[in-house]
Amino acid sequence: MKNKLLLLAVTTLAAVFAAGAQVPFVKGKVIDKTLTEMSLQGDSVSMAFSAEQHERAAKADVLVAFGQTKVLESKGWLESAYAKFSLYPGASGYNVYVKGGSHTDYTKIDAQLVRNYGSYGRADVLGLSAGADYQLKIVPTDAEGTEIASAAVVTEKMNVSAYDRQGFAHFNYNSGVGAYNNDGTLKQGAVVVYVTAQTAKTVTARLSSGEFTGLQAILSAYEKGNVTTPLAVRIVGCVSAADMDALGSSAEGIQVKGKNNSTPLNITIEGVGDDATVKNMGFLVRNAQSVEVRNLGILYCMDDGLSFDTDNLHCWAHHIDFFYGRNKGGDQAKGDGSLDVKSDSKYMTFAYNHFWDSGKTSLCGMKSESGPNYITYHHNWFDHSDSRHPRVRTMTVHVFNNYYDGVAKYGAGATTGSSVFMDRNYFRNTNKPMMISLQGTDTKMGTDLKDAPTFSGEDGGMIKSYGNVFAEKSSNFRYATYQDNAVEFDAYEVTDPATPVPAEVKSKAGANSYNNFDTDPQLMYSYQADDAAQVPAIVTGWLGAGRMGHGDFQWSFSNATEDANYAVIAALSTAVQNYQSSLVGIFGQESAQQGGGGEPADTTTTKPDTPVVEGTILCTFDKSGTPSSSFFTVSGNGSNTKGTATVDGQTYDTCLKMESSTSVKFTLAQSMRMTLYFGDTETASIKIDGEKITGTSSTYATTLAAGAHELTKDKSVNLFAIKLEPVEQ
Repeated sequence: MKNKLLLLAVTTLAAVFAAGAQVPFVKGKVIDKTLTEMSLQGDSVSMAFSAEQHERAAKADVLVAFGQTKVLESKGWLESAYAKFSLYPGASGYNVYVKGGSHTDYTKIDAQLVRNYGSYGRADVLGLSAGADYQLKIVPTDAEGTEIASAAVVTEKMNVSAYDRQGFAHFNYNSGVGAYNNDGTLKQGAVVVYVTAQTAKTVTARLSSGEFTGLQAILSAYEKGNVTTPLAVRIVGCVSAADMDALGSSAEGIQVKGKNNSTPLNITIEGVGDDATVKNMGFLVRNAQSVEVRNLGILYCMDDGLSFDTDNLHCWAHHIDFFYGRNKGGDQAKGDGSLDVKSDSKYMTFAYNHFWDSGKTSLCGMKSESGPNYITYHHNWFDHSDSRHPRVRTMTVHVFNNYYDGVAKYGAGATTGSSVFMDRNYFRNTNKPMMISLQGTDTKMGTDLKDAPTFSGEDGGMIKSYGNVFAEKSSNFRYATYQDNAVEFDAYEVTDPATPVPAEVKSKAGANSYNNFDTDPQLMYSYQADDAAQVPAIVTGWLGAGRMGHGDFQWSFSNATEDANYAVIAALSTAVQNYQSSLVGIFGQESAQQGGGGEPADTTTTKPDTPVVEGTILCTFDKSGTPSSSFFTVSGNGSNTKGTATVDGQTYDTCLKMESSTSVKFTLAQSMRMTLYFGDTETASIKIDGEKITGTSSTYATTLAAGAHELTKDKSVNLFAIKLEPVEQ
C-alpha cells in the first residue's frame, strides 16, 4: 500500500509541476521511509514531515514535496480581521503580516497576536481603518526564527467594518473615545500592552511619568492626572483575579481612575479575538474621561461586571458578554449589576452588549445626580435577562434598537424625574416592556413579580415611545399609553420621533415632565436608527452584540422555560464558573497555560521583582484600605469618615487607619524620599521599620535607603497618602 501511495504522490506532483504550480521541495536520494503522515484525500496526497525528516531530506538528491500552511478560516470584523491556519510540521512559530488600508505593503503584526490553540493557529489584527480590504500573510519559522518562505500562505481579501459610534459618548467629541481615533486606528503615541494570565503581574508600560509594572499598577499610574499617554490594554485568553498584580477595587476588581474627569485618560481595554475574558472580577471606572471597554467576556464577577461610578465623562462600553456574577443570595443571586452607571457620570454609550440571563442588568442613576447626564443604550441583546433594561433615575436616556429577548420581569423603568426615549426596540415575550414608577403597569403588577406591587417607590419619570415592536405577547402583557389613559399610563406614544411630549403630560407621582432632549439639536446627536423589525437579526448577526462572532462560550436558552424564569439556571452557572480558555499560548510561550480558575487575588500581593521607580509615586487608599499603587503591600482597614488630608493642593477623604494589625510594606531598589500625609487636624505619628517617629505637623518626611521597609502603628492616627520621590544622586 505504501508503494502505491508513493507512486500516487509522484504522479500527483508531476501533474502539479506540469500545470506550472509552485510546490516547495528539497532534494533527496530516497524518500524518508518514516514519514510522519501520508494520506489520500481524493485525487491528492498529503504528507507531513517532522523537523528531523526535514533535515534528512535537505541532504538527499530526490524531490520531496512539502505542503503549505493552510488558511482554515479568515474574516474581517469590526476594525479588525483574523485568520485561523493549520500548523506547519516542524515550525517553531509564525510571522504574520497585514496588507491593506494604510499598510501599502505587508507589515508585520505584534507577536502576541499570533497564538497557538493546539490543533490550529490564529492571528488577529486590531486597529484597522474600516472600508478597506485587507490580506494576511502567514509565514512559518524554524527553530532559529528563520522564515520558511516556501510554506507561506496568503488569505483572501477581507473587508473590515466600522464600529457604530452613535450615541452620547461621541456627541461633540471628535478626538475619539479611548486609545483609538474615530477611524479605528491607534492615537499618536499610544502604548499597547498585552495581558495574559502569565503576564498580568509582570507586563510593563513606559508612560509619560515613568515605567510601571503589572496591569493594575499601569492603570493606577493615571490617578495623579499627570499621565497623558493613550493606552490600549489588550487581553489575550482568560485572565482571572488570581493572576493580577493587585486589584484597585476590593469590591469590583480592576480599577480605572483619573484624578478628575477634566483630562482625557484615552484608555481602551479590549479583548483579542473571540475568547478574551476576565474572570472572578469586574471593572470599576471613576473620575475618568475617554475610557473604552470592548470585545470582552466578564464571567463570575465579584459584584458588578462593569461599574461607571462617580463623575465619568465620554465613556463607551460595547461588544461585551456579561455573564453571571457571584451568587450573593436574594436579588443578587446572579451577581449585582451587570453594567451600572451612576454618580453624575455623563455622556456615556452602552452598545452591542450581550447580557446572558442577567438579574439586575443596568442601573442608570442614583439619587445624587443633578441630571440630565445623557446616556445611550443601543443594539444591546437582553438575552433572557430579568430587569433594569435600564432602570433610570434622574438621567436623560436614549434607548434605541435593543433586543429584549424573553425578559422575565420588566424592560425599562423610569423614576425620579428621568426622561427616557424608548425608540424602535424589539420586545419578544416581554410582558412589561416599559414602566413609570407608581403609575400604570407599575401599580398593577400584582404578585407575579418578586418586588410586587411596585418596582420602585420613588416619584415617576417620563417615557416617550416610538416605533417599538411587541412580539409573542402573552395574556399577561401590559402596556398602556397616555392616549389610552391620561393618568395610568406607561409611556407617551408618538407616531413621529420628531414629535415632542406636551408639557402638560406629567408623572402621577412627582408631576415630572419629559424634557424633550431628543427634539433639540443642541442636546441630541444625529443618528440613524434601524427599523425595529430588523433589530433581532442585526443584534444576533455577525457584527451584532457581544464579542467577535458571539465569543467562544456557547449556550442555548429554552424559550419555553426561560422566558418567564428569573431564577439562576444551575447548569449555566456551573458552566460560567468552570469556564477555561482553550488557548495554549502565544507561539514561543506555549509552556505557560492560560488561566481562568481560582478566587480573586489578594490585593496585598507583591510583585516578583523590585522595580526601579522612575518619577514620583503617590499612593492613596480607598475606604476599604486598598492602596492605589500596587508598589505597596497593605493589610489593614480603611475609612472615609476620618476627616481629610491635603496633598499638593488635592483634598483626599479616604484613609488607612493605623491600628495594631495595620502594615504597609514596600521594597526600594534605590534611596528615595518618603513623605507621609496624615489627617489635616492630626500630628504625624508612626513606626518606620519598628522605630517610632513623631512629627510636628500632619506630614512627616524622611529619606529611606534601598531595601525593604515597613510602616506600622505608633498611635491611632489615619494615613491618607504616601509619596515616594527619587533622591538626586
